[in-house]
Amino acid sequence: MARRSASGGTGPGEKGAALTIGQAALRSGVPAKTIRYYESIGLIPAPVRGDNRYRVYCERDLRILHFVRQARSLGFSIHDAGALLALWLDRDRTSAAVKRLALDQIARIDDKLAELTAIRDELARLAACCHGDERPECPILDRLSSGGEASDREL
Repeated sequence: MARRSASGGTGPGEKGAALTIGQAALRSGVPAKTIRYYESIGLIPAPVRGDNRYRVYCERDLRILHFVRQARSLGFSIHDAGALLALWLDRDRTSAAVKRLALDQIARIDDKLAELTAIRDELARLAACCHGDERPECPILDRLSSGGEASDREL
């Protein structure tokens, strides 16, 4: 007899075929090693185990894996992906909590974009100052070796 999983399914008895971790990985797009990791940290519920002690995944488990994969693809941390998953599974949730997580993620992305833009601008400035010819002098290498910004005088 199949035990009820923490995800609410019964594994083999649930609608759809029972899947091994390899099959679940292929269908969800989440590597088996990552699935095991997510289970070990409690991000996703552990599936039922068959008589052979192998994990048995059902359609609901696949939906959860897909949800987490999508959240991670949008840059959400594991912690925030877990919070979003909990909200998704909670039918009494408010969309305000979901929106707050999304807006916080947008702010983190904006901060990262500003940081990357500054790095790109500095590298473009250095590349523009480099002659790129047979001479050994190179402001890019000077900047990298100085540990700080090269002064305009050095360029």
